Amino acid sequence: MKSHSSILLIKLLILEYLSLLCVSQDFDFFYFVQQWPASYCDTQKSCCYPTTGKPAPDFGIHGLWPNYKDGSYPSNCDPDSPFNQSEISDLRSSMQKSWPSLACPSSNSIGFWTHEWEKHGTCSESVLDQHGYFEAALNLKKKANLLQALRNAGIQPDGKLYSLESIKGAIEEAIGYTPWIECNVDVSGNSQLYQIYLCVDTSGSDIIECPVFPKGKCDSEIEFSSF
Repeated sequence: MKSHSSILLIKLLILEYLSLLCVSQDFDFFYFVQQWPASYCDTQKSCCYPTTGKPAPDFGIHGLWPNYKDGSYPSNCDPDSPFNQSEISDLRSSMQKSWPSLACPSSNSIGFWTHEWEKHGTCSESVLDQHGYFEAALNLKKKANLLQALRNAGIQPDGKLYSLESIKGAIEEAIGYTPWIECNVDVSGNSQLYQIYLCVDTSGSDIIECPVFPKGKCDSEIEFSSF
């Protein structure tokens, strides 16, 4: 006969296995979100450049966010997995360039990366460890060169108005998948191009068609601010 303690151990192992199964299926896809720096800055809230200086006039990464097909999302999934700078030391220069913080006060962006890892990254730990999470986002940015896609279609960050459909069409033409565009409002009250969402499979490597889009609305003509 098995002892009480070994039966208990078997039960605990089964529970642990089941919990791992649940974790591995804990989201359906990622949103990969890039933001246009001028539109972050040209609001009532304004912005502060990072301590490394003014970012390049290019889309910057906002985040790689696990999501569910019903539009909801998990967050803060593992309090025992804090952001650790040493895990991403080899990525840091690329992250400073491609994933800068524009929040005030001016910073070295570590607070931004900490927030993104702890709120979103911890919810994809079954697939990507900390280094893998940030590396996946950097690789996706290389795959999805949004500024080049827009420029190829004659859409420039020149403060002019462009149709929302032409912006979507230019990105779909270049990348092969339909983006979702988020707008915000500048200090003069104009609707402007703020963030572009693409959907990514659960491996964090391949762009896919979005199972669901976020909620929100842009004007039919939106400004593409200069930076």
